[in-house]
Amino acid sequence: MKPWEMMRDMNRMNFKVMLAGHSQKPAGWRNGPYTHRFHSLWLITKGKATFVLNGSSYTAEPGKLFSLPPGMIVERINEGDGPIEFFFVRFAYAVAAYEEDGSWTMESDKELPFPLSGSYAITNIPPLLNTFEGIMKLMKHRGQIVQMRQRILFLEILTQIISDLRSQAVTGHTNTMIESTIDYMVNHYAENMTVEELAAMAGMSSSHYSRLFKKYVSASPIHYLTQLRMDRAKELLILSDYKLKAVAQSIGYEDELYFSRLFKKFTGQSPSQYAKTHKAAPNS
Repeated sequence: MKPWEMMRDMNRMNFKVMLAGHSQKPAGWRNGPYTHRFHSLWLITKGKATFVLNGSSYTAEPGKLFSLPPGMIVERINEGDGPIEFFFVRFAYAVAAYEEDGSWTMESDKELPFPLSGSYAITNIPPLLNTFEGIMKLMKHRGQIVQMRQRILFLEILTQIISDLRSQAVTGHTNTMIESTIDYMVNHYAENMTVEELAAMAGMSSSHYSRLFKKYVSASPIHYLTQLRMDRAKELLILSDYKLKAVAQSIGYEDELYFSRLFKKFTGQSPSQYAKTHKAAPNS
């Protein structure tokens, strides 16, 4: 499953942290085979061992992340000279109502597998390690606010994992150049720009740039730019009294009719319908 597909599915889930902590197992330690009973994430921080998941062997070493669903057959063997250490989070989730493109979908009665399963190599360890440590410390406290903070940090863990996997898909200098064109679009969305111009900024051919951009953000450059403009248009329609033509021009469209058609294509509503539905009452 691609990183953007993972994030799409995670955005449809409501999570609860059940347990979090840090574990150290000595040389010669062996665990399993056993049937895993919980959804768990393990981040290896020290040592080297072998983890066997459903019959497939993986090296457990610093930087490796393991995602285990209930029902997975697991065996762990530390044949090294030193201990194996890892952070872990046990969690549960339910598929909930979610919003996409202006409409809500109810899927609370449907099954949706957690999109991470098996072994992953993480390249940017320190931020993820800090978040694991933060969620572990919160386990010492109780209360509704603590539960919310746990959930926020768990979502941060998932975001960091997906961001890392996405960066691995487009690596090094290429990753930086794609990000630079994204920043340019965010800051200049109202200006005219073409794929050719964006590709030139990144030092690539148009076709190569478009292919890598879509691999990185799961959308074409023009679709991404248009979505930025539509998001800004939504803000203006809700928070300002701009006329339709002024809204269109402020995000880069001289033709308000074209803007209206595009807006409806992206949101399912005309600009006037969207403003009527979402604009607050004058005294609210």
